[in-house]
Amino acid sequence: MVRRPGTLTHCMNPHPTPSAPRPDPLPGYIIPCAEGVRLAVKLQPRASSNGLGEALGNELKIKVTAPPVDAAANEALLELLAEKLDCARNRVELIRGHTSRHKTLLLRGFSAESVAKALR
Repeated sequence: MVRRPGTLTHCMNPHPTPSAPRPDPLPGYIIPCAEGVRLAVKLQPRASSNGLGEALGNELKIKVTAPPVDAAANEALLELLAEKLDCARNRVELIRGHTSRHKTLLLRGFSAESVAKALR
């Protein structure tokens, strides 16, 4: 470090201490709310297997084998998420998109961080 006349060298730290690790930012499909967490989903019914897909913008793609008839795909989605989150089925509620592929779910009593960890 070169010292120049009139500079404040006591403020410069040539060896900064490492800061605490920053938590990973939440994905765009996880929205914290007062009741728990809202989850934005794009559902693919009649898939070859049930499972979580990749993030598509601000939605999480989820595949289910059930057809989109008589709410079978919606029920399969709720059961799959309850299994992935290891919770009771009544804590996972479909609040928007009953007849659309684009859905919003309410996960009651969860923190956004715990949902992000469970869905990885």
